[in-house]
Amino acid sequence: MKVKAKNLSKKEKIETLDSLYTAAGTVRGRNAMKLFLRDLLTESERIMLGRRIIIARKLISGESYDKIKIDLRVGVTTIARVQRWLSDQMPGYEEAVRGLEAEFSKRKRRFEQKKLWIQLKRKYPLHFLLFSK
Repeated sequence: MKVKAKNLSKKEKIETLDSLYTAAGTVRGRNAMKLFLRDLLTESERIMLGRRIIIARKLISGESYDKIKIDLRVGVTTIARVQRWLSDQMPGYEEAVRGLEAEFSKRKRRFEQKKLWIQLKRKYPLHFLLFSK
């Protein structure tokens, strides 16, 4: 049975949200978070949240509403809602996007290092046979 937030007492809301935040805060690592969100949310809810984060990234990087609307096929009201959350001094989105950007940079560096390693192995295959780990 679906429970509407407006039908809960303030104490019930606090207790419910505290349970969610505490559970999410105890999850460590990308795979654990992936499993947690997969079990907690439906696929469409996960996609909806992910798209909001992508919209926030694009807004923070200065992309226009029209470009976001075309690229992601979302309505202007969705973009405006995310913009309102960003401009209402709610640091959650911005902090998440900063963390996301840092993670993507780390992944890119690891990919480049791995690519370089593969190129060296191709160029000097015998060397890697002699000095393998």
